[in-house]
Amino acid sequence: QVQLVESGGGLVQPGGSLRLSCAASGSIFSINVMGWYRQAPGNKQRELVATITTGGSTNYADSVKGRFTISRDNAKNTVYLQMNSLKPEDTAVYYCYIERPVGGSWGQGTQVTVSS
Repeated sequence: QVQLVESGGGLVQPGGSLRLSCAASGSIFSINVMGWYRQAPGNKQRELVATITTGGSTNYADSVKGRFTISRDNAKNTVYLQMNSLKPEDTAVYYCYIERPVGGSWGQGTQVTVSS
């Protein structure tokens, strides 16, 4: 089994910053992709925020490009999401995701609320 432990969510004012972390443990091997998705209030689906491969290739949603930065520490099996210039529309539950040859795994989610 794989455990994903997220941290770093919270309440922040518009224009502020937060840094999310997600540490993977357990039966970890061959993690290909690590990433973040989010589910906003009232939305039934999770949307991609950003992903990063083992080699460091990144992919971002258009809505966060230039504001969010994803990074990972392969030795620690940890992925980070630095979120700057936060907007109220970034309010959502953020989920960590990892992809391995045997399949994907999700974290439990961490709430990010952007409000004055």
